[in-house]
Amino acid sequence: MSSSQETSLVVALRRKPRRTETIIQTFLFLAAAISIFTTVGIVYELGRESLNFFARTQWEETNKQIAAPIAADDTRIEVTTSGAELQPGDVIRVGEEIMRVESVQSTSLVVQRGQQGTPPQAHRAALDIFTARKATLLEFLTGTEWAPQIGRFGVWPLLNATLMTTTIAMLIALPTGLSIAIYLSEYASERARGVLKPTLEVLAGIPTVVYGYFALTFMTPLLRAVLGKDVVEIFNTASAGIVIGILVIPLVTSMSEDALHAVPSSLRHAAYALGATRLETAVKVVVPAAFSGIVAAFIVAISRALGETMVVAIAAGAGPNFTFNPFKGAETMTGHIVRISGGDLSYDSIDYNSIFAIGLMLFLFTLVLNIISQRVVRRFREVYE
Repeated sequence: MSSSQETSLVVALRRKPRRTETIIQTFLFLAAAISIFTTVGIVYELGRESLNFFARTQWEETNKQIAAPIAADDTRIEVTTSGAELQPGDVIRVGEEIMRVESVQSTSLVVQRGQQGTPPQAHRAALDIFTARKATLLEFLTGTEWAPQIGRFGVWPLLNATLMTTTIAMLIALPTGLSIAIYLSEYASERARGVLKPTLEVLAGIPTVVYGYFALTFMTPLLRAVLGKDVVEIFNTASAGIVIGILVIPLVTSMSEDALHAVPSSLRHAAYALGATRLETAVKVVVPAAFSGIVAAFIVAISRALGETMVVAIAAGAGPNFTFNPFKGAETMTGHIVRISGGDLSYDSIDYNSIFAIGLMLFLFTLVLNIISQRVVRRFREVYE
């Protein structure tokens, strides 16, 4: 073969440009990049506003007043005996002037005047004294009172209600969804599958606001009729959790059924050849083989239940309440965000910043669950040839 023939052969074998494939590849890359940038933007906004929440000074009423007029150069203030106790180091505000308490002697305060750039001023008697409060991470994670307007920054009432509704939902959704998935994968005929699958898809397509009113107008009266009106309040986390469980069942079923269906039929045939029944094969062979996919389905379902909004906003309650009784009203994190953001909420207020701190906590919950899901899938994934 001559050199010219070799050159022609190399040119002929050279990869030809495929413009359509290049366009599709570029489009897919841009889609992935947009999703990443969107996530980064969400995290940035949540983090920025959450930092504003923890850095913001909230002025809380002490129910104390100045007992006698003070001049601009006075450092001792006589105060009334009523109200909250003040401690050395507290930052207080009288009128527009900010002061720092150096010492407390009965009804007298020794203060540093004109703090944080405010000019010392003369003040008349009977002016209210406010004390500065800031949300700390420790109080946010351990406190049991949530009322940012008056300096109560404990998120546990909202977190506890969220965990209660999610737990109740998972007690309904996980066993029911897995049972349906096993039936569809191992027992159902083509006719039964043709009826059940579209029914589950209809359940998945119902707007969540409809589920919310279903919880309020059907599930709550049912619980009150069974357990008593004195036991079950009109707004309660139990009915909301049960309906969220019903809402999540199609998700659990679909993902679990896909995982079960992916198990090779050879494993089933081998179990039957050894004398196993269909139930034994499903429970002892197929489910363990699909364990990683089932766990992933469960964790995605938990994330979905944590982030559910309309059901809890309508049926669970409209006020923070730190209680472990599922039959009492309590507000979840998502329900609180909906209620606060739907009212007359001023921009850059303490309430405005607080919903971002709650949103960041929900994001971190979901992130942790996704990380756990990936680790479980990698740890227990089985590959069959």
